[in-house]
Amino acid sequence: MNLTDARKAKIPRKKKFPKGRGESSGVGKTAGRGRKGQWARTGTSFRPYFEGGQMSIIRRLPKRGFNNKEFRTAYEIVHLSEIATLFEAGQTVDEASLRAKGLVRRHLPIKLLGDGAIDRKLTFKVHRASKSALDKVAKAGGTVEMLTPPPPTKPARVESKGKPAAPAKVPPAEGQAKPKKQEPGAGG
Repeated sequence: MNLTDARKAKIPRKKKFPKGRGESSGVGKTAGRGRKGQWARTGTSFRPYFEGGQMSIIRRLPKRGFNNKEFRTAYEIVHLSEIATLFEAGQTVDEASLRAKGLVRRHLPIKLLGDGAIDRKLTFKVHRASKSALDKVAKAGGTVEMLTPPPPTKPARVESKGKPAAPAKVPPAEGQAKPKKQEPGAGG
């Protein structure tokens, strides 16, 4: 076997056409860029929403509505199927034990989901749990302790009572002079 027998795999790549190699090449002098202007310069690029200097549609359209996404509570998800393989009967499943087993990595509240089956009695200490997870744990003889109460589904409605009343004016006591109103423009 010779080195000439081992050939490189041909990569389907279009050959770059040499520009600016004399007038007879077809793309000499200005190298296909035309004359002067922003496109003729090197390093020209535009933002995807740039519209030649006019106010872009992204800025012309009104922004309406509200999104609760930034106020949502993110949870670290743990499934029953993962727990069933790693914990023995009678053990307590809490944040520290889940972190030790590598099921929880971020420092977020923990939510237990009922994906999979569980056949042993375990004590869970989590922040939230799905209904199916609660049913499966109870069926296996275990318990689920909620660490913090879940956030309310709807915020409590506060009735507006209108403007607060103005403070009552107290008349000056006898013998005291009423304060004089200062004339506009009078220096003090």
